[in-house]
Amino acid sequence: MTSLTLRSSGLVQRRTEASRNAADKERPSGQEEHEPRRGDEQDDDDTGDSKETRLTLMEEVLLLGLKDREGYTSFWNDCISSGLRGCMLIELALRGRLQLEACGMRRKGLLARKVICKSDAPTGDVLLDEALKHIKDTQPPETVQSWIELLSGETWNPLKLHYQLRNVRERLAKNLVEKGVLTTEKQNFLLFDMTTHPLTNNNIKQRLIKKVQEAVLDKWVNDPHRMDKRLLALIFLAHSSDVLENAFAPLLDDQYDLAMKRVRQLLELEPEGESMKANTNELLWAVVAAFTK
Repeated sequence: MTSLTLRSSGLVQRRTEASRNAADKERPSGQEEHEPRRGDEQDDDDTGDSKETRLTLMEEVLLLGLKDREGYTSFWNDCISSGLRGCMLIELALRGRLQLEACGMRRKGLLARKVICKSDAPTGDVLLDEALKHIKDTQPPETVQSWIELLSGETWNPLKLHYQLRNVRERLAKNLVEKGVLTTEKQNFLLFDMTTHPLTNNNIKQRLIKKVQEAVLDKWVNDPHRMDKRLLALIFLAHSSDVLENAFAPLLDDQYDLAMKRVRQLLELEPEGESMKANTNELLWAVVAAFTK
């Protein structure tokens, strides 16, 4: 009798009754063969994104802002640029690359404290590594608010224009193309041609939208410190980037009102006080303070 066994490499190994008996002889008595069930593997996949489709905060915010068919963000959205820079700072902090300087005896406020490079180890993401290098090489250090402005190119100082990260949305979209989430097309807009990135893998975007919806509905915990830090940051920064309502658009009216009420509860939190509680990420709350001040 012949059976098929799925290897971790993705190849299928054909096993016969003879080969199974030979393996049984080599195995010590009493020890049973352990083969992962296909159902177990499927459960593992469903608990989160696979390695190929794990998205950064920047990619998640951009994906929420992109129009599915058209493949570009709203022309009227002037918030997403700075929001994406805030995503970079929090992403680097969550990966252990950045932190705020010590508050000192006089306890400086979050927005007065400088951003310090904790580790310059490469992240594997070109945009993150570019931002990290700027922060590491800058002396004296800058504040969170300053870095959001500098990385966005919103500075009047011509000597600091080199800090600007260029073509961020396009580069993030190309990352999503490589991950199989988007595709690339050319569209003609009367006077010019524009590269667009329509959605090609709707499952990933729907999973992202469901995650955001559940965070403020079915899985609401009424305590930001019991929420996953990355998910908490996503809600704050999606709101700051003016794309959060895109995740709530499919909701019924009652659900929408409840979701927005709970988002407002988060926005009304005092970042200074929240950053002093146990097991918090101070830089995350500093970025929140920069957008909600």
